[in-house]
Amino acid sequence: MYLLLKTIHILSSVVLVGTGFGTAYYLFFANRSGQVVAQAEVARLVVRADWWFTTPAIIVQPLTGLAMAHMAGWPLATPWIAWSLALYVMTGALWLPVVVLQVRMARMAAAAARSGEALPTAYWRCARWWEALGYPAFAAMLVVFWLMVSKPG
Repeated sequence: MYLLLKTIHILSSVVLVGTGFGTAYYLFFANRSGQVVAQAEVARLVVRADWWFTTPAIIVQPLTGLAMAHMAGWPLATPWIAWSLALYVMTGALWLPVVVLQVRMARMAAAAARSGEALPTAYWRCARWWEALGYPAFAAMLVVFWLMVSKPG
């Protein structure tokens, strides 16, 4: 059972970080393309990917991680586990406003694409916040990956 949970945990971490990085990559560059229709489509798909892939992985990660810690007899106060959980919570606190921003950006981009107008200033304000929140979230998840693999004393 432990190995099954570990496999699910690893796969869901790859889905979580991989989807996040991939969607961020595409929206980052779509925003620099100057193509409102492309921005609208990419933003729409980023929101979809977060609901279809990222959200389930966010749920699976702590469930499998906590179950494995329990099965292995590791207290949650074990430093690498405590740090992983703290960084995971911090990442979630950064991700929730990112999701709201993505939804807003997708709506604004879709409206601009339909009307043939430029993106409003509010879109670019959201995009700046989206990036500013995304960088520390990704950095925290990289540290969590390192903690999961190395399990430092």
